[in-house]
Amino acid sequence: MAKVLGMGNALVDIMTKLINDETLKHFNLPKGSMQLVDHVKSGEINSGTDHLEKQLASGGSAANTIHGLAKLDIETGFIGKVGDDELGNYFHKDMEKNKIKPLLLKSKTPSGKAMALISPDSERTFATFLGAAVELSPEDILPEHFDGFNYFHIEGYLVQNHALIEKAVMLAKEKGLTVTLDMASYNVVEENLEFLQNILTNYVDIVFANEEEAKAFTGKEPEQALNDFAELCDIAVVKVGKKGSMVKRGGNTFNIKSIDAKSVDTTGAGDLYAAGFIYGLIKGYSLDKCGSIGSVLAGKTIEVVGPKMEEHKWEEVKEMVNDLLGN
Repeated sequence: MAKVLGMGNALVDIMTKLINDETLKHFNLPKGSMQLVDHVKSGEINSGTDHLEKQLASGGSAANTIHGLAKLDIETGFIGKVGDDELGNYFHKDMEKNKIKPLLLKSKTPSGKAMALISPDSERTFATFLGAAVELSPEDILPEHFDGFNYFHIEGYLVQNHALIEKAVMLAKEKGLTVTLDMASYNVVEENLEFLQNILTNYVDIVFANEEEAKAFTGKEPEQALNDFAELCDIAVVKVGKKGSMVKRGGNTFNIKSIDAKSVDTTGAGDLYAAGFIYGLIKGYSLDKCGSIGSVLAGKTIEVVGPKMEEHKWEEVKEMVNDLLGN
């Protein structure tokens, strides 16, 4: 069966449930955004929210997708960079525990962490200290990393490092892998527009974007944005929150409903949608079925805090996917 290699920022998510949005205002964090912060500000936010409920999980967009695929029994690997510290060890062990092949490089810089601040309405705002994660360089990426893999999944948060992305996608294509890209936060898209256009046109086979990211990239509403994406890539996916998602390949468009879910925290919903979708492709299902599997994973993820579901939740997911496929 096909194997999936991911590459992204190796981060440890520190999920914090906010009582109200005053904390966001205090730290000058626009609600719903992903802001990069330095080690000092990251520490200030951490200590300023010490009185609130927190949870730890290995994170980063691509790592979440790879974790989801591993939970669905797909063979996976992950390329990233961590510090030689407690958080770095946590990340490595978490990968191994979930049967993901860790292709992790070490740095003297502290490991990256994402402070995920969850508002009462379940919207999440990220204050991210990239740390060692951002030091992943073109020199770290070797042709042999891609051996034995069929899909290469990258997160849009990496596009700030143009040389890294370019080398990785070129090697992936040379090795015959299908390249999938999950767009990052709308502000990252805006800041790297020209580069993203080049990458999508020349290397990316499958693109995932939510409506804000799609608008940042095309300047258009979801349906028109989907058409624009589909002209650049083989398969285009635009996620529209509670309204579900739209998938297009060539002249065929599919509208996929979301599942009924009690939203607690939207962290990782898009990442897990991508996992479900790629799983469907690997299994040879139709695009509408792939999207529906994505919806199941995304819907179940938002019912828990953070991007990681416990085993009993994964059993629910597998049952729902089997029902969906008529197995």
